[in-house]
Amino acid sequence: MTRRNLIKYALSLHIIVSVALLGDSAGYLAIAIKASQQTDPLVIKTHYEILQMLGFVFGVPLSFLALLSGLWLTYLTKWKLLRYPWVTVKFLLIITVILVGAFILRDGMDTMLHGKGGAEGRLIYGAVYDVLALILATLLSVFKPGKRSGIKAESNQP
Repeated sequence: MTRRNLIKYALSLHIIVSVALLGDSAGYLAIAIKASQQTDPLVIKTHYEILQMLGFVFGVPLSFLALLSGLWLTYLTKWKLLRYPWVTVKFLLIITVILVGAFILRDGMDTMLHGKGGAEGRLIYGAVYDVLALILATLLSVFKPGKRSGIKAESNQP
């Protein structure tokens, strides 16, 4: 396998995992909002069980795969972690997504699953943060601020 193909496979993996994580986070947000509007305790518990499943089955593995595949790309490509600010910001964003999941979403789910209540806002705001952070990371990947665009400005000078 050539280095170029290895980079393409690594980039494909990173894109797939990152898009899946964004989808998981958006779904989590939608269910957290819906759960906060329910009144039936059994329906509420079911919603929070689904959130727990989304977090542990998809959120945790996808978050770490996005982090590791991104780091792998910084090794394989010219986009080094500390050399380009947009790469550093993306790294920090995925770290914060992991921390929000570990400390805000997990604790909020535990609170809600044990019938204590009152964590609805924490779950919604944590999920909103994750979605916005992942959208920002995607935009940084596309626009690569600080990178020369390669488009040369036309000169009106003769």
